[in-house]
Amino acid sequence: MGVTASGIGKVVQVHFDGTAVLPGGARVTLTQFNNMVQPDGVGAFTALWGSYDRGRAVEGAARVTEVALSGGSVVSVSGAAGSGPVPAGTTLLLGRDAGADALAALKPGDAVDVSYAPRSSDGSALKAAVGGRQVLVKDGVPQDIGDVTPEPRTAVGFSRDGRRMYLLTVDGRQADSRGVTLTELGRLMAELGAHDALNLDGGGSSTLLAREPGQAAVQVENSPSDGSERPVPNGLALYAAPGSGRLAGFWVETAADPATAPGTGPVRGGNPDRVFPGLTRRLTAAGFDETYGPASGTPSWRATHGYVSRDGVFRALAPGTATVTASKGRASGDIELRVLGPLERVDATSSRIGLPALGSGQLGAVGYDAEGNSAPIEPADVRLEYDSSLLDVSASSGGFFTVRAKKDVGAGLITLHVGRSTVAVPVTVGLEDVPVATFEDGAASWRFSHARAAGSVAPAPGHTGTGLKLSYDFSLSTGTRAAYADPPAWIPVLGQPQAFGMWIHGNGKGEWARLHLHDALDQQHVLSGPLVTWTGWRYVEMAVPAGVQYPVRVRRFYVAETRPDAQYTSEIVVDDIVAKVPPSVEQPSVPPRTDRVVVRDGTVDGAQWRFAVMSDAQFVAAAPDSDLVAQARRTLREVKAARPDFLVVNGDLVDTATEADFALAKRILDEELGGELPYHYVPGNHEIMGAPITNFQAVFGATSRVFDHKGVRFVTLDSSTGTLRGGGFDQVKLLRQALDSARTDRRVRSVVVLHHHPPRDPTPAKASQFGDRKEAALVEQWLADFDRRSGKSALFVGAHAGTFHADRVDGVPYVVNGNSGKAPSTAPHLGGFTGWTHFGVDPRGEVAAETQAHVTSLTLTAPPTAPRGTPVGVSATLTQEGGREVPVAAPVSADWTASPSVHIGSTLGLRPWHAAWLDPTTGKLVALRSTGSVTLAVTVNGVTARTTVSLTKSEKATA
Repeated sequence: MGVTASGIGKVVQVHFDGTAVLPGGARVTLTQFNNMVQPDGVGAFTALWGSYDRGRAVEGAARVTEVALSGGSVVSVSGAAGSGPVPAGTTLLLGRDAGADALAALKPGDAVDVSYAPRSSDGSALKAAVGGRQVLVKDGVPQDIGDVTPEPRTAVGFSRDGRRMYLLTVDGRQADSRGVTLTELGRLMAELGAHDALNLDGGGSSTLLAREPGQAAVQVENSPSDGSERPVPNGLALYAAPGSGRLAGFWVETAADPATAPGTGPVRGGNPDRVFPGLTRRLTAAGFDETYGPASGTPSWRATHGYVSRDGVFRALAPGTATVTASKGRASGDIELRVLGPLERVDATSSRIGLPALGSGQLGAVGYDAEGNSAPIEPADVRLEYDSSLLDVSASSGGFFTVRAKKDVGAGLITLHVGRSTVAVPVTVGLEDVPVATFEDGAASWRFSHARAAGSVAPAPGHTGTGLKLSYDFSLSTGTRAAYADPPAWIPVLGQPQAFGMWIHGNGKGEWARLHLHDALDQQHVLSGPLVTWTGWRYVEMAVPAGVQYPVRVRRFYVAETRPDAQYTSEIVVDDIVAKVPPSVEQPSVPPRTDRVVVRDGTVDGAQWRFAVMSDAQFVAAAPDSDLVAQARRTLREVKAARPDFLVVNGDLVDTATEADFALAKRILDEELGGELPYHYVPGNHEIMGAPITNFQAVFGATSRVFDHKGVRFVTLDSSTGTLRGGGFDQVKLLRQALDSARTDRRVRSVVVLHHHPPRDPTPAKASQFGDRKEAALVEQWLADFDRRSGKSALFVGAHAGTFHADRVDGVPYVVNGNSGKAPSTAPHLGGFTGWTHFGVDPRGEVAAETQAHVTSLTLTAPPTAPRGTPVGVSATLTQEGGREVPVAAPVSADWTASPSVHIGSTLGLRPWHAAWLDPTTGKLVALRSTGSVTLAVTVNGVTARTTVSLTKSEKATA
């Protein structure tokens, strides 16, 4: 790319024209300038070449001549390429083979006239230019380059008239940024407005620097894939003219960088532009001159919705948009901060910290208001409690605390207090290896089991002594296959292991190594190791996710294959499985949290209209009479009986995605719904498990839809690959367009988005969420922006996680529907039950969710008597197929009723004539009279249990 003297940018071919006139008038064409010399060519080298060995420029040449020129005369002649810097004022001519022969006759003192200049392909005179590779956009059309590898990329482009430049750097080779292909890069540049665009260097060389207003030095703005800047030979730089240094304004920012501030979202970073009433936000104000160069000046501060200290610390007072201004004389600058609702709860950026002996780590505090809006908490607003003999905790840059271990081994808690809210973070120092399975004596007692595979287990030579060989045939299916090595009994592991390590002898097939655990609540956790792409022995570790309830038991070791086209037989040997166990620490229990979108007491039967969601039955056509089919049929019958307007099947109705599976699914839906209840089927990952999505489409049609129903816009999307992009980028645009049009459409009062994978997995494993965390953050951002800017509500409904759950992110409720057939993945009291969700919609488009647990039996427990003024416990438990007992408490929805003289709910509405007060949230009944009796009842999914409680004199009166 080049820029002319008149400031017109263009993408052109730039050639090098150079000539050396030798004694006697012979003219030698110069072929390169400070670059690799082409065969039989002659290159010109100046001080701009640097100190790199010039032998690289003629590598492979049979003959080399290097001539040094100064002042138009030959200074020296050599038969080899030199090294080291080229002296200022010196030009070197470096010839190879025929080019070397043309220079060989020169001798010191000979006059040589060298001239060179760039030549553009369109004849324009360029003032500046930098080389690139592929043309990405030509005459407004993105080019199809045909590459398939996403990488870090940097591109430059120009508008049609050449007066506007577009610079873009895309990070890659990182967990939260895969990079882009050249074709994708071209499309991005065209979307930005580039009429012509060129690819510059990529990979680890892709770096974007900028000098922020008021700063004297540039800083790296992107995240280079090497982890730091890489030396590169050239680049494109834009410079401002030198300024006067006189103060013209202030660049006001939060002291914490949004990209790295404490946060708990899908991607790194937080929201320091938000703050809670009564808490603070540190700000900086950099003075700048008329060219945004640094200028000195100490500002005065003022603010709305709060006040600011002399050193730029803003303390919020009332919710709303605060404007904080820094000024001196006529120079000023400001920043807008969003003051959230009152602080509701506080969380930490890490749910636990494991430190090596005398090691250090990082911890931040994040707060939430009642709407789920989050903001980092300044260290100055946090009161800490911890064992100072074990740990040192101090505020560090960016809004974090640095945690340092003072001992080699130990464990304790760091408790963060912010106002009335607290959170405790366990910290352990040091780990020891605790043997789990060495296979020296018991390998022969292990058993083989499988999913869509065949194989065996047997003792074999191990890494040390005897190991366990797991043999398997993964050529029997295209669905996900697994080969399990099951111990004779689940292996209990003492302590609180943070990881499990083992030696694996692989054959390079690329299967996935996994360890299957059950915790103290009988929740299942699958630890995933690396793909076994190596041959021979390798030590691997698998981390235990946060949130596991100790102690744990090892259920089995296994390998899995998810690629449909990977058909093979193989074997691996595993040996010396150990638990990495730190000192134990007791963490205070935290009650489960369920968002208010879930009905706790009542039903949605009285809503203006209703819809239902079911998911995750996972039956197969090979077993049409299985328990999974029976559960799916039961769910459909319950849904039909509830008479919603329609049903959404949110993925994983089937298991293996065969044509027979979908035929059975269609038959079950037709038989149970009888054509009387409309339904929409949204594909999940098991709708492509071993088969293409076309099997689904052939029976159920489109994989994504937008439709409006009674003032609510529904957007159903295909996340079967684990991302929205994997289901076709067009549906990402579909979501964007649906939100944009709903925002201005007066007929639309709210939006509901449904896809199988939730942006965040509520279980500790975090294995059932969007694989692309930036995509998860994008969906959350779009829904939050719609909710806040349109004045209309938004709701997300997902599935896949094997649990019923509801939370709120930036004002938007996120409901995860649990399993309708398949066994749940969490403990019953945490949402691990089977059922479906019934949604009610009010005239404003606001949605409430009633979870409908499957009920085999229902028991209501209360004492026979309730002394006046003394709270007594009231609870209910439902039982499901297989004996699963589920407490009737959130996220289970229930309808509590009682005698007319009983007030149900909070203190709001309590009247003098009430004989008793029942609060289902706390599970407490309080007698307000000392005679008579009351009847209590609870209904879950149409099943009711009752009990009678006698009201008696207070215990003091009796005494």
